[in-house]
Amino acid sequence: MTPPLCRRPAVFAAFPELLAAESTRHGGVSQPPYDRLNLGGSTADDPQAVAENRRIFYEHLGITDTQVASSHQVHGSCLWLTDAPGRRHGHDGILTATPGVYTLVTVADCTPVLVYDARTRAVAALHAGWRGTVAGIVQQALAQLQQAFGTRPADCHAYVGTCIDACHFEVGEEVAGHFAEGFKRYDAQRGRFFVDLKQANAAQLRAFGLPEKNIEISPWSTVTHNADYFSHRHSGGLTGRMVALIGVRA
Repeated sequence: MTPPLCRRPAVFAAFPELLAAESTRHGGVSQPPYDRLNLGGSTADDPQAVAENRRIFYEHLGITDTQVASSHQVHGSCLWLTDAPGRRHGHDGILTATPGVYTLVTVADCTPVLVYDARTRAVAALHAGWRGTVAGIVQQALAQLQQAFGTRPADCHAYVGTCIDACHFEVGEEVAGHFAEGFKRYDAQRGRFFVDLKQANAAQLRAFGLPEKNIEISPWSTVTHNADYFSHRHSGGLTGRMVALIGVRA
């Protein structure tokens, strides 16, 4: 069986107007260590291979790169509210309510979070590294959707995507100190903490008021399932990038 080029979150299955997907590392043309579907332009991969991978991915979804809104991410919490596709710098979250504009974030251990307001048809794609998680990028994005479009918690559906799992995200006290007790555990034998980014971001969705049934958390891990996903930490920093994308079809 051929491994999937991307996975579609089940939480959005009831909305045929919505396009939402998370890429894997399968189906592209990049060579090791970026094999195969490296969609990250900031890597040292062959630019022609990355361009071909993007063409393959977008064609698979039935869109083009001219419909995508993305940004060079900086592991922060700045948000870009847009009504048009394009490329920016310095934003880790992209929001829109414009059909035909597909918001996209790039990941390789950090947590992608996709949000859909089924009433207003507003969407958000968020890149939540540990800094963005601590800064509350999910809460900030939901608040901005509420302010801009009148988004209500009960109308929202969200996917907390594939990232490094709590068994492998080992950090020092300087990072762990930013997280509440429920999202970290201390390993006395190793003298290190382990942080759960998925649950830390899911908690922000719950705090806004999303019903539990409207939240899906990826069962996959970039480390444990490294044959299917890129992991920056697992590879020592030399690897490709996945993307998570969401938007309403025009």
